[in-house]
Amino acid sequence: MTDGPDREAVGTLLRHVLEVLDADVAAVYAERGLADYRPRFSPPLRVLVADGPLPIRDLARRVGVTHSAVSQTVAQMARAGLVELTPGADARQRIVHLTDRARELLPVIEAEWAATTAAMRELDAELPVPLADLLHEVLAAMRRRPMRQRIADAGLPPPA
Repeated sequence: MTDGPDREAVGTLLRHVLEVLDADVAAVYAERGLADYRPRFSPPLRVLVADGPLPIRDLARRVGVTHSAVSQTVAQMARAGLVELTPGADARQRIVHLTDRARELLPVIEAEWAATTAAMRELDAELPVPLADLLHEVLAAMRRRPMRQRIADAGLPPPA
């Protein structure tokens, strides 16, 4: 029996690491009375603080994730009372705005972000390579040669 996913199950291991990190950050928020605040809310919230209201597509680009991922996160943020959506220039576009509640929570959220950043620096000091650096290298390698191609090159026969 092991303490985590099998070493060969890299996707499962990555999800497990993210779950562990997110659970601890979520616990920090819950201890401060923000049980409905999720760690995944911070990147879009920080962009909206810096840039003001944005269409979901622009918010996704600024955060660095897919439109679908930001759309799901924004829906959760709206349910938590952190953002409001208004129609954009055309019927398909929705503009994301911070609510007064989100602005009231900013001191706690920004303090957590700063403390988490410092904690990550401490964790990085224990690792052979800073985690974010390694993850950026993984993404760059996947852009150069996607996993799908690597699997095919490893000898998996093409589908019938």
